[in-house]
Amino acid sequence: MMPTVRRNGFTLIEIMVALAILGIIAAIALPMVQINAQRAREAELRQALRDIRGAIDAYKQASDEGRIAKPADASGYPPKLDELAKGVEDQKSPSKQKIYFLRRLPRDPMAPDSLGNAETWGERSYKSTPEEPKPGDDVYDVFSRSPKKGLNGIPYREW
Repeated sequence: MMPTVRRNGFTLIEIMVALAILGIIAAIALPMVQINAQRAREAELRQALRDIRGAIDAYKQASDEGRIAKPADASGYPPKLDELAKGVEDQKSPSKQKIYFLRRLPRDPMAPDSLGNAETWGERSYKSTPEEPKPGDDVYDVFSRSPKKGLNGIPYREW
């Protein structure tokens, strides 16, 4: 009788089965990772829209209170988005300190990285309709320029 020799290691079939199982797990996990990434970008978009819209409303309130100089025919909304972060002079302050409405202007997370923060947003002026938002002399509202739809089925432009 010959003694049996025991070899350590895996056979080719065992390795192929293990790789097939890993491939199936990866195929199942990839869509979940993509959905979670999109969900995170959507949460960032919601927060950015909330911050910018709150700052626009605060600018309008400060304008109505006479703290921001404006022409008689102006709506009182900021003429450009950048003014929310750059600040404007407080007309009621003796030292003409600046009023800041945002620390920085957030960018649209759905926009390409090649654009600056202000260019990532679509702007709607006070005189334009909600159905056909157009830029104008002021910034009444902002929206995402992305043509894509959210996980809820609503286009990002309508958020």
